[in-house]
Amino acid sequence: MISTLSLKKINNYYPILVISLCASFLFYKFILQIYPSIITDQLMRELKLSGAGLGNLAATFYYSYIVTQLLVGILLDKFSTRWLTSAAIVCCAVGLILFSESHTVLTAALSRSLMGVGVAFATVSYMKLAAVWFSPKHYAFIGGLLATAAMSGAVFGEAPLNMLINEYGWRNCLYDIGFAGIVLAILFWMIVRDTPTMLVDRSTQKSNLTWQSLLQVIKNKQNWLLTIYSGLAFSPLAIFGGLWGNPFLQQAYHLTKIQTSSLLSLIFIGLGIGSPLLGMLADYLGKRQLIMLVSTLASCIALLAVLYIQPMPSTLLGVLLFIFGFGLGAFMLVFTIGKEINHISLTATVIAMINTSDAILDSISEPGIGKLLDLTADQTIVNGVRHFSLHSYHMVLSILPIYLLIACVLLFWVKDRK
Repeated sequence: MISTLSLKKINNYYPILVISLCASFLFYKFILQIYPSIITDQLMRELKLSGAGLGNLAATFYYSYIVTQLLVGILLDKFSTRWLTSAAIVCCAVGLILFSESHTVLTAALSRSLMGVGVAFATVSYMKLAAVWFSPKHYAFIGGLLATAAMSGAVFGEAPLNMLINEYGWRNCLYDIGFAGIVLAILFWMIVRDTPTMLVDRSTQKSNLTWQSLLQVIKNKQNWLLTIYSGLAFSPLAIFGGLWGNPFLQQAYHLTKIQTSSLLSLIFIGLGIGSPLLGMLADYLGKRQLIMLVSTLASCIALLAVLYIQPMPSTLLGVLLFIFGFGLGAFMLVFTIGKEINHISLTATVIAMINTSDAILDSISEPGIGKLLDLTADQTIVNGVRHFSLHSYHMVLSILPIYLLIACVLLFWVKDRK
């Protein structure tokens, strides 16, 4: 028989193992989200894409993500997180393997859509299992580590993956990463369990999900404010760091792909560091709304400087990109506030609702930016790839700091509940 001491050790360390596997899925998700930004030239050349075409291909990821996200919270609050998340990771992996073999826009778009379906479960599964396996006093910090895990994946998806692709080719690299996803899905299914039955009373895990409770979530104005803020705050990072930042930095600062990938990595490093630190600071001060406001405003100022002050030293550019990411780490606090103002049985549903908005904005903004760039008269074609003027980027990318300014305004109506 297992001794009481052994059970205590298992109980102490098992939640860390569970959340580590959830974090690995987030790491994987952001590799899938970011990688198109470092193979834009290859995709435009091999699939004969315009700026709008590239934006639309990248956005298919978000189209399927949005549709799936509408159901993810309800599914995870009602059924097994273990089984659903394992299947979602397999979906991501298969999609990436298919993308690595794609030679037409249609197959590439379908593959990206399949990935979008799978990654829709990543954030919600993490926050759902964090709520189950960790005490409420640690929830903000554990939630902040979500961004650390996710941004680690985004960092890998920039310079390190770029170097691997230069060495082995983008198709081979994506195929191998797809296979790694299959391994992760197997580990998740074998190790993760839905509830800590030895530590928590089963009655606290009983689902109270009804149409009436869902209606309460929808009617809550605070949930909508948190949702809209989350989308407006996170989308500039996803759009700039995930697709259009790379070609912009090459054009504006005359940098190589490896250099721009390294600099963009600083955005995600900043977010990964800022999210848990700002979470702890907000808990310590008891001023989450204020922390979110100051941090979002700082990110907006840093992004404006990156977009419109050229030339500048690479060191200063790197510092500003880091500040841009660090400040946006505060957006993770919306999940903590959302969890506190709703019943625990609705945790996944509320998180899914909040998490949908950035995908909606991304799916509109990425192809929209590409279309606006296509409409500029001074674009040029070099080696089969379209290049856009600095003036065009300045004009079109102005939408990103506008998103952040609107997010700051919305925070004045957000209630900071402890």
